[in-house]
Amino acid sequence: MPPAIDLRLLRYFLAVAEEGHLTRAAQRIGIQQPPLSQQIRLLEKELGVTLFNRLPRGMELTESGTALLADARLILAQVDSTVASVRRIAQGKMGRIAVGFTESASLHPFVPSVIRAFRAAAPDVALTVEETNTNELVEAVRKRQLDLAFVRSPVGDASGIVMETVLEEDMVAALPSAHALAGGARSKSIALAALADESFIMTRRPSGPGLYDTLIAACRAAGFSPRVTQEARKNLSTLSLVAAGLGVAVVPASMMHVNAEGVRYLRINDAPGLKAPLHLAYRDGEHGGALGLMIDEARRLSAKKPRRNEA
Repeated sequence: MPPAIDLRLLRYFLAVAEEGHLTRAAQRIGIQQPPLSQQIRLLEKELGVTLFNRLPRGMELTESGTALLADARLILAQVDSTVASVRRIAQGKMGRIAVGFTESASLHPFVPSVIRAFRAAAPDVALTVEETNTNELVEAVRKRQLDLAFVRSPVGDASGIVMETVLEEDMVAALPSAHALAGGARSKSIALAALADESFIMTRRPSGPGLYDTLIAACRAAGFSPRVTQEARKNLSTLSLVAAGLGVAVVPASMMHVNAEGVRYLRINDAPGLKAPLHLAYRDGEHGGALGLMIDEARRLSAKKPRRNEA
């Protein structure tokens, strides 16, 4: 078998070869001259060759030493590059990350803010994104198809998944602008109970089971069961149906950023428990590298925001 060369010996060799003098090489690498001389002799012994001619005023490479010099530079450069890459991966500055989000989460300014901050901190990380419903995102995280997901409230099995709340926002009523309950320009709120006789437009439960169930429970607490006449696959479609006058909807307050023509948003003043949380979903025990960096960015931005009334 070929000899296993200690990389430290190669670094000592490179210093002596480049300096051409033991004393200067020893000063360069921060050790005493006698130990350095011993290490060079050890390397020569391991290789079975003479690497230097010892001169009265320096060290001169032999033919074997000259051959080793070029390879030593390449080997050490590759090792240094590999070590730097591994460290950057551990720091979250290299590698890849797969992120998912629900449609309603993606419409909240918080989510693109986190992604922008992450890209600024780690421009060399390959980032892929996916949009689907909460339950599918949680399952994708569990199956390692995604590293992290921005989700609302999951329904069903979330074992092995950390659900870290990063914010909580109110839900608001979305009414057709011409609706009698939309009120005048000064009207900014409405009671949920006032919508008891209205036709409700809701996002289909599989698309957002947590928010769906939260709204049903809030309506029942207000004394009625909502009469759902239309269901849409996405929140934006829900707003389109509201604008068309087909009914009313209750959506996360961040949807107020969507300037949908023909839709009037009103705060709900009698349902304090009607909230839309936003969670980070990731596998329990896994939060290093690029994933850890994105979690850190989300926590940092979350700390700057109020936990409620995110609109």
